Amino acid sequence: MTKIKVVVNGAKGKMGNETVKAVKKEIDLELVAAIDLGEDLATTIRETSADVVVDFTHPSTVLANVKIILQNKAHAVIGTTGVTAEALKEIKELCAKNKVNCLVAPNFAIGAVLMMRFAKEAAHYMPETEIIEFHHDQKADAPSGTAIKTAEMIIKEHGEFNRTLKEKETLKGVRGGKLGGINIHSVRLKGFVASQEVIFGGLGQTLTIRHDSINRESFMPGVILGIRKISKAKGLVYGLENFM
Repeated sequence: MTKIKVVVNGAKGKMGNETVKAVKKEIDLELVAAIDLGEDLATTIRETSADVVVDFTHPSTVLANVKIILQNKAHAVIGTTGVTAEALKEIKELCAKNKVNCLVAPNFAIGAVLMMRFAKEAAHYMPETEIIEFHHDQKADAPSGTAIKTAEMIIKEHGEFNRTLKEKETLKGVRGGKLGGINIHSVRLKGFVASQEVIFGGLGQTLTIRHDSINRESFMPGVILGIRKISKAKGLVYGLENFM
């Protein structure tokens, strides 16, 4: 059996460390390197002949890392958040140019992907929605990539929301930020890993779809799925749901 050679970039972080442990457990995967800040990603890819690089680093470095991975002819599985729409366009072009693939997944938890899928379906029937996302206090960006992806999926089905409310903010920002007319609220507190509620409102009723990641192991089945599937994809893949 030919094993998939995997490099984990950001291996000293919490998600990177979990990914290292998860890859080691799989008989069809081979961890060829676990690297972190200050180590040479390009050299590591070349010396190990890596097939796939998993990146869990920081929003400030993720695009530069993706460029290095793709230019060195490895496939990329990106869990680092903060990848902008402009960056996605650039990544798509790099995939085509270098004939490799890249998965950018806002969330690797299978339950979170299902939560987004169910929210997309509910958008056909419920006229209003808001999103509340909860993360640990060390998260580098707000709102989360999952919240943005969820809003984008809802808007694609429903169209943008044009709600007329009689609200008056007596505290600036209390209603959160908006994407396509959807209010998104970010909570950052110790004790959370990652949770999200999508709340729909209709005439005389509400519908809440919620997902909770209790620990970081919850993301690993999705990461492993991404590693296994990415070599057979075509260019940029945005969202784990494309492999489910």
